[in-house]
Amino acid sequence: QVQLAESGGGLVQPGGSLRLSCVSSGSIFSIYGIGWYRQAPGKQRELVASISSEGSSRTYVDSVKGRFTISRDNAKKTVYLQMNSLKPEDTAVYYCNFLPRVAAWGQGTQVTVSS
Repeated sequence: QVQLAESGGGLVQPGGSLRLSCVSSGSIFSIYGIGWYRQAPGKQRELVASISSEGSSRTYVDSVKGRFTISRDNAKKTVYLQMNSLKPEDTAVYYCNFLPRVAAWGQGTQVTVSS
């Protein structure tokens, strides 16, 4: 089974930055797109950013445009989410998954933005 593991979350003050990583244990990483999702308590999981299999196309939800950047390194089987100018409303558990979702959801990584 293909597995994904998220890391890089933590506690940061408003205006700060974090870089999340998503590492795959499988051998099919490069043939799928990847999405970063987040879920805050009591809210639905939402797709925040996505990147195509070769990294040529990227999408972002409006609320993070200009602040977040998604990238990937297929040789390292890793996708990154650089988050700058963080706001309290960015607080959530962040998950990654393939597009389409061929792997199970992992535990995610907690991002907390608070002063």
